[in-house]
Amino acid sequence: MDPLHLRLAGDRDLTALVRLRDNAARWMLTQGITGQWRPGELNEDDFRRTVARGGEIWLAEAGDRVAGAWELWWEDEDAWGPQPPEAGYVHRLMVDRGSAPPGTGRLLLHAAERRVATAGREFVRLDCLAGNARLNAYYLDEGYRVVGQKAGKPQPGGTPKSFTLLEKASRDVR
Repeated sequence: MDPLHLRLAGDRDLTALVRLRDNAARWMLTQGITGQWRPGELNEDDFRRTVARGGEIWLAEAGDRVAGAWELWWEDEDAWGPQPPEAGYVHRLMVDRGSAPPGTGRLLLHAAERRVATAGREFVRLDCLAGNARLNAYYLDEGYRVVGQKAGKPQPGGTPKSFTLLEKASRDVR
């Protein structure tokens, strides 16, 4: 496989981001993960809003293919409430399961963590659907620790859900 090239996504990438997210949602459903994401749940405007609110969307490419993406937010009051500017919040970590080799998700997570660390933030934070034991275990294996629960977090176009809040100290980033 070609090496991964990381770059900030732009307007020309919105269609690819929606397709990547929908494909990730379909893959979850085939794995029996029914409460996390649904195909068609997000559209191009959802990704535009992330950037308009000051977030970053990073795209990983292998050759001419999109291998994955993630969002990095500098605040996340819906899940974490008002916080001092001490963390970066990783969201929508997505991998193209059809073309990306095993371990791509971990590479993208580590890249997101390094971005937070280089921005001088003390913590990398994320939230994970409370009922998704497999994904919660994945993040725990990556050095995150559970620091709380958030019940009733609003969801795009859907019913609020409960999430596990996880964080990792930037000093522990590889």
